[in-house]
Formats: sequence, structure tokens, C-alpha cells
Amino acid sequence: MKHTVLAVLILSGVLAQAQPSSEMMARIRGGGGLDGKCTIEVEVDDTAEIQIAGDIGRVRSLTGGISAFRRFECTSPMPSDMADFRFRGVDGRGQQVLLRDPRINQGWAVVRIEDRRGGRERYTFDLEWRGAASSDRSGYVPPLSPAPTRVLSESTVGLCQDAVSRRLERDGYYGMYFEGVSYDNNPGRHDWIVGSVDARRGGYNDRFSFSCSVDFNDGRVRTVDMRRR
Repeated sequence: MKHTVLAVLILSGVLAQAQPSSEMMARIRGGGGLDGKCTIEVEVDDTAEIQIAGDIGRVRSLTGGISAFRRFECTSPMPSDMADFRFRGVDGRGQQVLLRDPRINQGWAVVRIEDRRGGRERYTFDLEWRGAASSDRSGYVPPLSPAPTRVLSESTVGLCQDAVSRRLERDGYYGMYFEGVSYDNNPGRHDWIVGSVDARRGGYNDRFSFSCSVDFNDGRVRTVDMRRR
């Protein structure tokens, strides 16, 4: 019996470390240029990370069932050197967060999707860029560093969300639900995380937009700004 339990534990550990992943090449539909856009649709069960660079996409299942691409279309391969970059969650019932900006992550955009409501769900998001130095990155697969030069991870995003939650709890709110948490990509604000949050108080729902100033060297939240919408 002990040997059986040990074997199960070892097997569970191996499976947990495996983290199934798959790749997909983008379908290029456009004439290139300095501005562009990729639209990605994936099917997620629980939690997954989607990694995009050039015309290569990878989906990595973190928890739950195996996640997979359903659509990956771009006007041109995504460049690594661009003046402006934006992430926009389009569709899906859970949370989509931009974890890593390709401009500071060796050309890789990394998006984390969390779906905690049970069953599989399709998610769609857009990656848009302007002022690219070059869009000729077809088939280019840069190395994906496990540790970005600046700290932007689920833990950093979580610190921002915790700071927002504490602020709301002091004002008597509860039941916080976060949406659209990502970089603030406006010029001069690349050390800010922004998003929106729903919270309840006195039987009513309120929505707030928030922004956290973050030290990306150590993940420390400097300030939190909030505004009721």
C-alpha cells in the first residue's frame, strides 16, 4: 500500500511539472506595415498561459484540462521593437491579464487566462502595435526567458489586486471581482498596472477603475489610485 501511494505521489509530481503545451503558426492576413494586430482565440479549462512572438504562438496549460488554440490571425508577424503595444481582452467569462510586454521580454507577449467557473470556455484577445521598426519576423522564435528583466508576473498583479482590495475593505466593500488587469501602455506610464473591479456594499454593486504604481525591480506597490465609474 505504501509503495502504491508513493508511486501515485511521484506520478502526480511528474504530471504537475509537465504542463502540457502546444504551438500554432499565425495565419497572416494583411500587407504588413509599421502598425498591426493579432487576434487569438483559445479554449481554456481553468488556467493557461499564451505566449506570442513573431508568427509563433504557444499555449501552456497550468491547471485543469488541456487548453488549445482555436484561431491565431495576424496582419503581419508581431515585431519586438515597436513604439506602442496594447493588449485587449475581447471575449470570455473569466480573467485575462497581460503578464509580459514583448518590448521588455525578448519579443514575447505572455497572457494569462484564469477560468474558475468549471468547464471549458473560449477566450479571444487582441495584440496591437504601432510604429514597428520591422515586421519581418516570420518563423522567428526568440528564446523565452523564464525571468523577465522587470518583474511583471501573476504575483505582481496579485499584489496590486491585494492593495486595491484592502482599500475597498476599509470602505466597507466585499466580494471584489477584477477584470481587464494589464499594463498601462500610455507613454510614460509603463510602471503602472491598471484595471477595473466590481465590489458590493449595502446590497449594491459599484465599479471602480484603478491603477497601481509598481516597482518592477522588486514587485513593490508604491501607490494605488482608484475612481468610481
